[in-house]
Amino acid sequence: MKKIVIIDDENRTRELIARMIDSFGFDVVTFPEGENVQSGIEAIEKHQPDIVFLDIQMPDGTGFDVIRSIENKSFEVIFITAHEEFAIKAIKFSALDYLLKPIDPSELKAALEKALDTIDEKKETSQFDALQKNINPTEKRRLVLKTQESVYVVELDQIIRCEADRNYTSFFLKDNKKILVSKTLKDYETLLSGHNFLRVQQSHLVNIDYVDRYDKKNGGAVVMKDGSEVPLSPAKRDLFFKRLENL
Repeated sequence: MKKIVIIDDENRTRELIARMIDSFGFDVVTFPEGENVQSGIEAIEKHQPDIVFLDIQMPDGTGFDVIRSIENKSFEVIFITAHEEFAIKAIKFSALDYLLKPIDPSELKAALEKALDTIDEKKETSQFDALQKNINPTEKRRLVLKTQESVYVVELDQIIRCEADRNYTSFFLKDNKKILVSKTLKDYETLLSGHNFLRVQQSHLVNIDYVDRYDKKNGGAVVMKDGSEVPLSPAKRDLFFKRLENL
């Protein structure tokens, strides 16, 4: 039986999540015990859970403080938050999961199923390390890329371009490394669009900083500094040249 600790400053929210989880019929036991950072840390150390539902904003700090204080992070984490754009982006960049309040039962069930599926995999502290950097506004953003074999932490300025391959995305990096992840390009476009990345064609997202030139031959292509060529959609031409002018 898997153990779940629920940490939230509202007793009502903790009890509601516990009741929802109980109603799903999974082979789990819930401990809705943490109401702040300190009691949350104590609950994790006491129960040694497999999964932690963790509120971000609490009276004496944040859920990130809880994570920072736990040495053995051998559990899955699902953050709980009201809509806080910066925190959510930090979580997404770190390839971790979250739920928005008010908690939707179907979203809770899906997040729990996903956590239960990956619970026995070796935990990578690199994701939590990346999260600590991503929640600091003065730090460079790190993108966590999870493949079947590995977890990569990549600084955004190392990414030259991304290319869609059905429901997968290939990342082409500065050191000639290629990483294939099982997420769509749309997911990464949403995440990276505010960081100088532009979708220049249906299957291609490029880092504007790595654009070498625009080649008019063969209908027009964007030539990257690594020599790769990416087609430019006519619908994206004006936006592309406008972004180049702003460099």
